[in-house]
Amino acid sequence: MLKHLKTLSGHQNPVYALANADENDIFFSAGNDKGVVEWSLAELAFVKVKTPVQSSVYSLLCYNNLLFIGERSGAFSVYDLTKQEIITRINAHPKPIFDIKVTKSKNELLTTGEDGSVAVWSLLDYSEIYRFQVAYDTVRCIGISPDETEIAFGCKDHLIKIYNLADYSLKQTLKGHSLPVTSLAYHPSGKYLISGSRDAQLKIWNLPNYELVQTIPAHLFTIYNIAFHPSLPYFATSSQDKSIKLWDAENFKLYKILSLEKGEFGHTHSINKIIWSKDGKHLISTGDDRKVMIWEIED
Repeated sequence: MLKHLKTLSGHQNPVYALANADENDIFFSAGNDKGVVEWSLAELAFVKVKTPVQSSVYSLLCYNNLLFIGERSGAFSVYDLTKQEIITRINAHPKPIFDIKVTKSKNELLTTGEDGSVAVWSLLDYSEIYRFQVAYDTVRCIGISPDETEIAFGCKDHLIKIYNLADYSLKQTLKGHSLPVTSLAYHPSGKYLISGSRDAQLKIWNLPNYELVQTIPAHLFTIYNIAFHPSLPYFATSSQDKSIKLWDAENFKLYKILSLEKGEFGHTHSINKIIWSKDGKHLISTGDDRKVMIWEIED
């Protein structure tokens, strides 16, 4: 299923964010260091520090050859990968930004974080279009349905808030977790939503009726990420418990555990972020141990 391919070192502090570049063999990482780092999947090697940052980075997103960098300061920067420069930096929130997403159909950028608000920005000129309060406290994560009709927010108050993407009106509130919601992902077909929480549980919500159909005691501690494979029927989860788990996306069977307890390779601290490579051949993980690990799908 998945085997360890390479451990990349170079970060001096915990790493919180990963993003694929538009071209397949490049990805970026950032965290408590002073810059965003570029890596080559083809060479399995450090390329360069792409750009310095003014505060810790909690989220990265690459879209249309632009790299969006969400900071602890509450600002986000836009780095143009063609021009190789920061083209704008916006003080978006009074507190840290935890997630950034793009809605392609509306050509909008969304930012959210510790102030509980969601800000909507135009991708044409980065002007603010709209802002709304989702929670009184932190909104940790954003999930967007594959058809871009709805958007889900994972909140510190244990709730999942579902909004209509057309007009950002509240559609549904999902109650099920006993602790803050820290990860969300829609199945690529849109048939269900998965949530992960500080309560270490995965919850499967059927769509479109939002019925809670399954609760899985998936990890020992906080589940920080849920990442569906781009083409195969799998998804991966990562946790504060230092493990990555690979699951069947149809019946939720556990296929594989990647950890030092289960094998020769694994992270020694919390795993804060996982992403699949664009071609689906690799899983990339990083966290508090300052390491970036590359895992390869076995034939």
